[in-house]
Amino acid sequence: MIHFFTGTDREKARAAMNKEATQVIQKIHGEIVRITDAHSVEDLRAALQGAGMFGAPRVLVFENVLTNEDMKTMLLLQLSRLGENKEPIFWYEEKLAADLRKKIEKFAEKTVRHDAAKKERDTSIFTLPNALARGDKKALWVEYQRALARGDAPEAIHGVLFWGAKRMATANSLQGKALVAELAELPHEARRKSVELEYALERYLLTVNKG
Repeated sequence: MIHFFTGTDREKARAAMNKEATQVIQKIHGEIVRITDAHSVEDLRAALQGAGMFGAPRVLVFENVLTNEDMKTMLLLQLSRLGENKEPIFWYEEKLAADLRKKIEKFAEKTVRHDAAKKERDTSIFTLPNALARGDKKALWVEYQRALARGDAPEAIHGVLFWGAKRMATANSLQGKALVAELAELPHEARRKSVELEYALERYLLTVNKG
């Protein structure tokens, strides 16, 4: 069962998706499994295998996973099965070609689109990535706390930072490439050390240096 969210108003679309996912979780007393473009295809494969006979009920949340070519291939091959999946899937993609968007919508139970008007585009989503690009620890910490206060999930904040690092790397920034590698590893390292991502991410942001 796919609930598909798209659009350039990233903050509004993600907020709507996360609100609905949280409401479902509260009803089924389960857990959210979130996969972003910062995860690996192995993480996605594990999520798609299900919770197992004795696992807690789950809600799957995908964010911009189609920017990862390996994940894209895997998901497009399984669209029909995902559409019939008993576990709710909340899926957000910021920008998609029309034909690809329609292909996914064909299997979605619900589709929601939030596009930002150019004159009213909310730039708050860029504050964390911009602070990351500057290597401004104080601004990073302040904006991180604001994001948490808005109710943004640590996994979602991590996804925004990873997007910013990829943008830097695309501009042939050595610092950006290093940040991409570090942020990609951070969730795995947090799990290995049994540290909640919220605290692991805060510690990491305080180590970021200017390029």
